[in-house]
Amino acid sequence: MSVEEWALIASVVFTGLFSGLYGMLNTIFHRVMGAMDGPEFARFLRAFLPVARKAPFNYACVIGMVVAPAVALIATDDAGSTPFVLTAIGLVLTLGGNAAVSNRIAEPNYDRMLAWDPDHMPADWEDVRRYYFKLNWIRAISTWTAFGLFLAALVDRL
Repeated sequence: MSVEEWALIASVVFTGLFSGLYGMLNTIFHRVMGAMDGPEFARFLRAFLPVARKAPFNYACVIGMVVAPAVALIATDDAGSTPFVLTAIGLVLTLGGNAAVSNRIAEPNYDRMLAWDPDHMPADWEDVRRYYFKLNWIRAISTWTAFGLFLAALVDRL
């Protein structure tokens, strides 16, 4: 197997793992968090977000989702091939739809929510929660799409 093929396998694995995380977060945790009142939601986030933000699993998957497809692109001998194009689009989705949204938009929103006093919730807390959910869906859809593209690139290459 070539370096490109191994890198595509790694792209599928890392993106697949992160896709599962978003699946759980968006289809299970959102329902649980959506049923919470303001103080309950704020207390939950105080327990959940600090752990989730610094989890080694997240770092490993995000690094893998960026490095592995980049290696696949560098290692290819045919920059015009279908796997190259699919991988490049998947990498752009990973960088823009996941990494940039996380770093530039979601993280400041986390800081905003973690600053809430559960006993004195801001008037707009429900709007901020909906925004949090929306950002999670944006990142999930971009990750799921990248996963599909990396998988299609791998299948085509093999």
